[in-house]
Amino acid sequence: MKNIEVAVGLLWRRGRVLAAQRPEGKAHEGYWEFPGGKLEEGESPQEALTRELAEELGIGVRACRFWKETSHVYEKYGIRVRLHFFHVTAFAGEPCAREGQNMRWVTPAEAAELPLLPADIELVASLPPNGPEEEVA
Repeated sequence: MKNIEVAVGLLWRRGRVLAAQRPEGKAHEGYWEFPGGKLEEGESPQEALTRELAEELGIGVRACRFWKETSHVYEKYGIRVRLHFFHVTAFAGEPCAREGQNMRWVTPAEAAELPLLPADIELVASLPPNGPEEEVA
């Protein structure tokens, strides 16, 4: 089984979190997820998060804090994904869909209604209902 490390950003704005839909042509196309991506060799999860959000959304992370780590096995693909979730409470710039993905700001309750990636489904139930306490973005 192949192991993959992923950094995930929970970007908050006025009690809503940013969700993105996986574009056509990518694994799990059409599913919704929270922005982020794979760690590169020698990168910390926070470094990967900063790089991925700049590449995918064109934003700079100004404030984030580690929240939790989870794992999910995708038997069909023979991979185990370890996800490092961060609350991103301040960022520079306005998120834009650089990969052509659909995006929207949703409440945690609305996120629970989206067809999320299996690795994100369990996490949604434990999202703070109004965002993290130190939200400033």
